[in-house]
Amino acid sequence: MNRSLRSEIFNRLRAANPEPKTELNYSSPFELLVAVVLSAQATDKSVNKAMALLFPVANRPETIAALGVEGLSAYIKTIGLFNTKARNVIRLCELLIRDHQSEVPDDRAALEALPGVGRKTANVVLNTAFGHATMAVDTHIYRVSNRTGIAPGKNVLEVEHRLMRLVPKEFLFDAHHWLILHGRYTCTARKPKCGSCLIEDLCEFREKTVD
Repeated sequence: MNRSLRSEIFNRLRAANPEPKTELNYSSPFELLVAVVLSAQATDKSVNKAMALLFPVANRPETIAALGVEGLSAYIKTIGLFNTKARNVIRLCELLIRDHQSEVPDDRAALEALPGVGRKTANVVLNTAFGHATMAVDTHIYRVSNRTGIAPGKNVLEVEHRLMRLVPKEFLFDAHHWLILHGRYTCTARKPKCGSCLIEDLCEFREKTVD
């Protein structure tokens, strides 16, 4: 796929959704960080439902840490892997209090040093909370990048690096939101909705489906 085709793909995605946003509900970098940590192997809908109960009670490192693992688990028990996630979030809060004056760091290395925070989570926070042009490659972006030919790669890190290099700069800040939403609702895993896809004629996927 050449540069002009990629530009047209992102032009169309931007025209359809000029200001794409995460589907996680949050009102601060800390709330976003907690929500993204909890969203691993879970749906945004399930996380939002749990956070609607948690954040009115505790939405700062100090108040969540005060709940303890058992107290936090009661709020997030509907989310997959909630016991492990509760331990990670409590420890994360303790480290933010101890090392970062209770603030979420605007730094990749510092974010990835926190429990439960990997490269994808750090990229989401850096992009959405702090305005960095990053590429948070999840299963949706990995699938869309390979299936369409936008930036094929053998693993998520390779896809991330290729997207950062190949996506035209004017689209880079919002690109991961467009790709996630496209993979979540149109270019779905089992049966992509090619017949209603706004980039079908530009996509290199050979086994296109009919809605």
